[in-house]
Amino acid sequence: MRHLPDSNCISLRRNCFGRKSSQTQGKKKEKDKRFRIHNCLMSKYELPPLPYSYDALEPHIDAKTMEIHYTKHHQTYTNNLNAALEKCPQDVQNKDITEILSDLGSVPNDLRSAVNFNGGGFDNHRIFWNNLKPNGGGDPQGSIAEAINNSFGTFSAFKEKFTTSTVGIQGSGWGWLVFDPKSNKVDYKSMPNQTSPRTENLVPLLGCDVWEHAYYLKYQNKRPDYVNAWWNLINWEDVNNRYAKSK
Repeated sequence: MRHLPDSNCISLRRNCFGRKSSQTQGKKKEKDKRFRIHNCLMSKYELPPLPYSYDALEPHIDAKTMEIHYTKHHQTYTNNLNAALEKCPQDVQNKDITEILSDLGSVPNDLRSAVNFNGGGFDNHRIFWNNLKPNGGGDPQGSIAEAINNSFGTFSAFKEKFTTSTVGIQGSGWGWLVFDPKSNKVDYKSMPNQTSPRTENLVPLLGCDVWEHAYYLKYQNKRPDYVNAWWNLINWEDVNNRYAKSK
């Protein structure tokens, strides 16, 4: 979610034009003012609302972990994404974060790492929250079930592949079920840190966050237990909807 600039920005824009000054100082002042206008007019991303209460995913994910994960970590990615985008050219600012992540080459070199990390963190987490629901899990139904079977043979084979590969991620990262437009199939993809599958022209459908902040309060170093518990929360309706929109 993004919000529009406030009235102070509009006033600044109005005040910045129509003033005259000396040729040298005037150009410098106009450049400074336009820089401020450029930043002021950028709409900003906001932390999206959580679709359930902090304790709704108990006992699989505890309330305290949810609260910290959402209000501290996701909020920080959101804040830092906005800070990085404020320094980007307006043509980058005008794009949605999904477009930016799919075309990181359009971001200036000195800002690319920050946009990749924080933009990925922002987008990954808003998918993650909606991928989960109380009393979720079970076998998928509908078109996503057929797509999984076509790519992996059976849902059990997919689940084993996803679990083993995601548990085995070195350090921090994510395990993803993605749609690959080139092959027109779904596939598994692990990504390091907060780098989005979008950076490889893949569409993220279902993601498991294996940064320690996602599970350490409850599971400590037992990542396999966390990933196995995570399967009990999958919102397959959400995954189905993402798959339908990806094609």
